[in-house]
Amino acid sequence: MSAPLAVTGWSAVSALGIGAGTFSDGIIAGRTAGQGAERDDTAPAPGLEGSVPGFDIRRLLGRKNTRAMDRITGLTVLTVGRLLDAEQAAGHEFSGHETGFVLGTTTGSVQSMMDFSRDSFIQDRPYLVDPARFPYAVMNCAAGHSAIWHGLRGPNATVASGQVAGLSALRYAARLRHSGHARSVLCGAVEELTPQRVWLEQQRGEEGGCRRPGEGCAVFRLESLDDVATGNRPALGYLLATAFRVFPDAAAVPQLLADCVRSVLKAAGATPAEVWAIAADLPDPQYAGLSEMAGGRPRRISLAGRLGDTGAASAALLLAAILSHAAVDRASGGRVALLASADREGLLGAAAFRLPHHNGAKGPVSNGVRLQRGR
Repeated sequence: MSAPLAVTGWSAVSALGIGAGTFSDGIIAGRTAGQGAERDDTAPAPGLEGSVPGFDIRRLLGRKNTRAMDRITGLTVLTVGRLLDAEQAAGHEFSGHETGFVLGTTTGSVQSMMDFSRDSFIQDRPYLVDPARFPYAVMNCAAGHSAIWHGLRGPNATVASGQVAGLSALRYAARLRHSGHARSVLCGAVEELTPQRVWLEQQRGEEGGCRRPGEGCAVFRLESLDDVATGNRPALGYLLATAFRVFPDAAAVPQLLADCVRSVLKAAGATPAEVWAIAADLPDPQYAGLSEMAGGRPRRISLAGRLGDTGAASAALLLAAILSHAAVDRASGGRVALLASADREGLLGAAAFRLPHHNGAKGPVSNGVRLQRGR
């Protein structure tokens, strides 16, 4: 990565609720999915407590152009909209022509794919599937539909890498910005919770049984340091470096994760002693190895036990949790947060972020943060 990029805004939806403020409040308070929640008639199926509460597409997005919209597209459109609304409320303008969008996913909407395929077999000839539902069976529908909905006319891309999708989207977005294809890039990741996804996870199997499923979406704005300096938009964090590895079997994960962390720290010009927090939904032995590398006792940030297995959205939601904690923890000022993730299909990655110094009780600002160019 040739130079740091600033995270200047974000929003998220999860089992904690809708919007960045709701997410941050829930994270800081230590709430978990379904905690204190009343019956939610919008849940995709009974017992799926990891779903976004109150998520009714037509109520939240309106009746126009939402008749056939699936859950994963609705989650993405809503999250991007909440981010843009917050920026507009703060007086920050953006150019849709200069804004790209990168979205991480696993396969897109499993429900849309399975429902459309099923209809092609069971409906009367000539196979009377609903043509309005076909676009949602394509993996890049959520990203494309969100761009059309919100007028994002820059490059539009979907990256599929399971648990690592949030990291992959960050890397892709950074390359778009550094190569000059977009002045500003929105990036994030999304996962839906549906009976179809739960069934598919059960068929894939997992040692120790299928984890409690969850869903969510988180989206971030990445901008150059020059644009931050001239645009009067405070930086919430700085993406310094990313690194990825592939692994042949689970036994190789700890060593390769450590290799990724060493790589991003070196590229960021940071030392292990500067690490303030490690965000990762990893088994304890793998996390312990990362913690030992960091020196001292970094804050541990993990969401799987609170939000469930949010799949492709997990790394993006972990980044949102980093920013939430950093905003209220003065110890984070000027230090580094590590984000790590591994997908069981053989891909793992890590990223390093520098947190801005705090300015009194007003939260983090960008002034005075020591940054180094990535190598």
